[in-house]
Amino acid sequence: MIFSLEKKDVEELKTTNILPQTSFWGRVKSEQGFTPAGFELTVSRDLLLNDAKPLEKKEDDILVLIKYIDNNSCYAYVPYGPKLEPEFENQGVFLEHLSETIKSQLPSNCIFIRYDLMWQNQWATEEKYFDQSGNWKGAPESKIQEYRVNFKTEKWNLKKSMGDILPKNTLFLDLTLNEKNLLSNMRYNTRYNIRKAFRNGIRVKEYGIEHINQWYKLYIETAIRHNMPIQDEAYFANILKNQDNDKNGVTIKMLIADFDGEFLSSMFLVLSNKRATYLYGASSQSQKELMASYALQWESIRIAKEWGCTEYDMFGTAPNQNQNHPLHGVHVYKKGFGGNLYHRMGCWDYPFNHQLYDLFRFKEINLNSKKQ
Repeated sequence: MIFSLEKKDVEELKTTNILPQTSFWGRVKSEQGFTPAGFELTVSRDLLLNDAKPLEKKEDDILVLIKYIDNNSCYAYVPYGPKLEPEFENQGVFLEHLSETIKSQLPSNCIFIRYDLMWQNQWATEEKYFDQSGNWKGAPESKIQEYRVNFKTEKWNLKKSMGDILPKNTLFLDLTLNEKNLLSNMRYNTRYNIRKAFRNGIRVKEYGIEHINQWYKLYIETAIRHNMPIQDEAYFANILKNQDNDKNGVTIKMLIADFDGEFLSSMFLVLSNKRATYLYGASSQSQKELMASYALQWESIRIAKEWGCTEYDMFGTAPNQNQNHPLHGVHVYKKGFGGNLYHRMGCWDYPFNHQLYDLFRFKEINLNSKKQ
């Protein structure tokens, strides 16, 4: 079996649809206290697909972020990676091999590695995890998940994380469709609101970093309204500064919708390879009846198509139609634009030092309980 890993300059990582696995993401996170590291992984295809020939190879890049907990210990975090996706029954073995191989390339005081997996959730393919209305009920308890994922592994060492970091559920729009079909896939109310917004005189334009304060005003209003953790203005300025300014890399477009010069809604549209991502959005309560956010979203979809993207990631939504879910309102808005709901595996840990990992996990549990 072939399984090898070589260090690679973060700036040399290949272009990918998966935004958190780009050089751009590494630059942004380095300004947030992480140390990015790049690797090139080579594996036998039979580790991914059961019917593949063992001598066939598959290669891909991995971005790993090192985060120090204190002066004596750290952990490794793989955002939406690895990108190579094995068949369900091979996922645990693949992660075990990767973890044991990458261990020597990480700091000696690294407690564990956390994979924030973009892979489709295994239980999202089984009917019994959906209700009669087709709503996803979620994966089973962690012990059941761990039993299945660790099947065929030697060490049974993969643990379901206490929570997830990046969005675990999202909606993907198919941008290979023409505009007429994209509109027809939307809910009637969404189409109506888009047309109403433009009839009302809403304009959507791209702005540069000199207007970051206008974005931030809308963001603060939105964060307070939804009781969200607040980032400072520099956080968003760094996102714009760190883009590649190269169509082969990551491009950020800060779009703002206005009426008569009053900024009403804004978003960060991120273009990476063939995928567009609705990374951040913000809006004002002023003149809501003008439907500025609908014009903004539709214009961003059109820009993504013109750019050559084939898919549009809404980047985070509720897993189902449950009205009690904190993201229910977001889900209703985003689902209105059409798209298919996608459930991923979320965060999984592979401990190297079990004693320190258990202590870290205990602190995470306490922190999450305080937030609730």
